[in-house]
Amino acid sequence: MILPRLLSRQFAAARLVFLVASGVALAGCQPFGPGRQAVLNAGSVPAGPTEAGAQIKVVQVRGDMAAQFKPPAPWPAFADVLADAKPVGTVVGTGDALEVTIWEAPPAALFGGATDTRIGTAISTARPTTLPELLVGPEGSISVPFAGQVPAGGRTLREIEADIVRRLRGRANAPQAIVRLVRNTTATVTVVGEVPNSARLPISPRGERLLDALAQVGGVKPPVNLTTIQVTRDGRTYRMALTDIITQASNNIVLAKDDVITALFQPYSFTVLGAAGKNDEIRFEAMGITLSQALGRFGGLQDGRANPRGVFLFRWEEPATPGGPRLPVIYSFDLKDPAVYFLTAQFRMSDKDLIYITNAPIAELQRFVGIVSQTLLPIATVTTVIQQD
Repeated sequence: MILPRLLSRQFAAARLVFLVASGVALAGCQPFGPGRQAVLNAGSVPAGPTEAGAQIKVVQVRGDMAAQFKPPAPWPAFADVLADAKPVGTVVGTGDALEVTIWEAPPAALFGGATDTRIGTAISTARPTTLPELLVGPEGSISVPFAGQVPAGGRTLREIEADIVRRLRGRANAPQAIVRLVRNTTATVTVVGEVPNSARLPISPRGERLLDALAQVGGVKPPVNLTTIQVTRDGRTYRMALTDIITQASNNIVLAKDDVITALFQPYSFTVLGAAGKNDEIRFEAMGITLSQALGRFGGLQDGRANPRGVFLFRWEEPATPGGPRLPVIYSFDLKDPAVYFLTAQFRMSDKDLIYITNAPIAELQRFVGIVSQTLLPIATVTTVIQQD
């Protein structure tokens, strides 16, 4: 009776070891992410929620392919897309303050005059009459004595002058008028972002420039070489590195009404996943960085785990024709090839790139063996106790 009972216990223990080991083996064989071959065999991916799938293009990068890889297209220069703004300040808007000066030919009938009293003369001369500061009201007009409510909003100073003269003709003696913009509250630009003092700044017919506006708010807080300037005009947004604006005078554009200027600190980013020194979203500056610099920023490949032949960069390439769908491209880098390191020092990163580093096959095997050994050791101990019972 003792022998069958002992055999039954040993069989149950062996069965338990087999079942647990099988489960551990199945679990241990599952990688944390797609392996190198799975990435190389990538199929298609939807370009958008309502768009058809786009075939993924996989490019195996070699050290002799430097001429084939162009850096990402830069943002257009401000001098090319924002240089057509004209100085503002001559068109009046609601809230602006105007100064109106009126002359009458002698003898003045409405606004008075002056008489030259020198000996032997009796010449009556005209003199100007300057009205108190006039504010353009919510209805867009100003009140001028003897002329009534004169429309001003949306009109130039010359148009307002002509309207005042027309209204005074027949009442005043050969009237003339000059209208001057005293205080501008509608032709403004807004400066925000990484600046000491965000502000809304008036612009004048002199034509304030981009660097003038930045100087008025105290410059930028980050280092100049890490700062990007973004200008939003008429619903469109453009960016340039501040260093390029300073060094190239043509990019120091004349500002237009309602421009929004934003100073940004390292506005671009890439994401790194897999067997890297750290998994993170890493920001970089507008002047751009290379792939070799990107590898350095997250600590490179993880020793003992990463597959140097399985370094991939995922990128949505812009379409060859405007308005077309973006193209998903995976660049494969074999860092076992020394020549590829020279290429990584030229390969430029783009905003929203994703770097993925696969696990080495030996790392998967080591992980499997480690899981099995850590699991079987307690089971073997239990089996020994059962056998000794």
